Amino acid sequence: MTTLETPRLLLRQFKESDLDSYAEMCADEEVMRYIGEGRALTRAEAWRNMAVILGHWHLRGYGLWAVEEKESGLLVGRAGFFNPEGWPGFELGWLLGRPHWGKGFATEAARAALDHAFSTLNRTRVISLIRPGNERSIRVAERIGEKYETTIDVSGADALLYSINRDA
Repeated sequence: MTTLETPRLLLRQFKESDLDSYAEMCADEEVMRYIGEGRALTRAEAWRNMAVILGHWHLRGYGLWAVEEKESGLLVGRAGFFNPEGWPGFELGWLLGRPHWGKGFATEAARAALDHAFSTLNRTRVISLIRPGNERSIRVAERIGEKYETTIDVSGADALLYSINRDA
């Protein structure tokens, strides 16, 4: 698995010792409001989610990274790519624990991942699927150069499809 580094962040593989922090993050209703089914996850569900993330890497050769703040060593979130069977495209997504909101971490991680998608994975188009009302994620998408394209149905719920092309 590839590791990415930014001035403040390390994007790395999830490890078992991340479970406490990740489960706490996923148990926060506000953090999970716009993710998946829009509900908090139990500790067991957070564990399974980490396993899905690691399996995605194994099957696709890319996926979501654990996002660690270099200075503190804290797990602050996840960011990277999601593209399971039947998905509408090569998606770049991000999720941060609430104590880490407003620090620019999501934008910093998303920019690093986007650069990796274009330069290393040779992707020509990247999308982000954002639930209506998720203004924070809309701002991140716009900061990294993504533009609103359309609204689509994803797993029975509306999602705003933002996209960017390599030559944009």
